Amino acid sequence: MFVRTVYATGDPAKLDQTLDGLRAEAVGLLSGRPGYRGYGLFANRELGILTMGSWWESEQAERDSEAQLSGRRAELLAPFGGTVTQDRWEAVVAARPVRVGPGAWFRLTKFDVGRAQADRVAAAFREGALPALQRIDGFLGGSMLLNAEDERGSVGLLFADKAALVASRGPVAQARTKAVAAGGSTLRSLEEFEVVLLDLPQRP
Repeated sequence: MFVRTVYATGDPAKLDQTLDGLRAEAVGLLSGRPGYRGYGLFANRELGILTMGSWWESEQAERDSEAQLSGRRAELLAPFGGTVTQDRWEAVVAARPVRVGPGAWFRLTKFDVGRAQADRVAAAFREGALPALQRIDGFLGGSMLLNAEDERGSVGLLFADKAALVASRGPVAQARTKAVAAGGSTLRSLEEFEVVLLDLPQRP
């Protein structure tokens, strides 16, 4: 599975307008494209940050969709202004949530990892961190994304609500510390977001 992510910052007062536009159009624009497998939209309203990701069954499907949709995405993000960063990833571990209801929250960590350590990092998350996370109340699912060429990675975790997210901080920190030590990666950032929209179509 391949994933395209966008990370945008701007004026918090203009964020809702952009979120409304994305809620209204994003899934419709994406779901008709070959190879589409899902979409998530997440926001930090206080700081004025949105991040979103679309999932594709192949690298070619991801690239084809980008060529077709990049213009409209730029128009939808324009009211927000600010900065826009786009990345491409391969999903090396994915524990897809069965159901995500209203009020869910999302935790995102980003890290550096050398090419030689990529497999070890993925194994540490799959075999160590993920089973520990699945024992935490309110944990819904998560994934690890890697860009081996740029030697970067990210982990996204979904929780049922804000209370579950907050309660998980200690146990997740323990699992994260063990996974980083086992995999040999370098943690770069940790952020938390409201889940604005999550589309999880069933595979054909």
